Amino acid sequence: MKKVFKLTGLDCANCAAKVQAGIEKIDGVKSASVNFITQRFVLEAEDDVFDGVFEQAVKVCRKIEPECEIER
Repeated sequence: MKKVFKLTGLDCANCAAKVQAGIEKIDGVKSASVNFITQRFVLEAEDDVFDGVFEQAVKVCRKIEPECEIER
C-alpha cells in the first residue's frame, strides 16, 4: 500500500532529509519520501503492517522535528 500525507510544521529541507532517513530505517517500510517543498510525505509498506509502520513514522518525525505533524 502506498499513501500520500500532508505535512505541517516542517521547517527546513535538512530536517525533511533527516525525517526521511529515519523513516526508511523502520522495519516494514518499502519506501518513504519526505518533500519539503510540497510538504508531502509518501509512505509505502505492506497492507498488513501499514498502520503500525505509520505510527512509528509519526514518532520518528516528532522526535526529529517536534513541530511537524503528519495529517492522516
